[in-house]
Amino acid sequence: MFYYNYFWGMYFIWWFIWIVMLIWIFATPYDIPFQRNKRRTALDVLQRRFASGEIGPEEYEDRKKIIATDLIKHA
Repeated sequence: MFYYNYFWGMYFIWWFIWIVMLIWIFATPYDIPFQRNKRRTALDVLQRRFASGEIGPEEYEDRKKIIATDLIKHA
């Protein structure tokens, strides 16, 4: 009995599918659709710095006002 394109219990197309899936999973782990990191805005960076204690409340409010007026100018 000879089965055309039947290798080790699977047809050739299944081997191809498994190989492509393994390459996709292990060779490109950061290019998975809908999993990309979004860009940080200036306000996000400012909020992170305030939350970590790098800047105080007064400096946070001053810089937040500057960012808000800058966004209004460019909008």
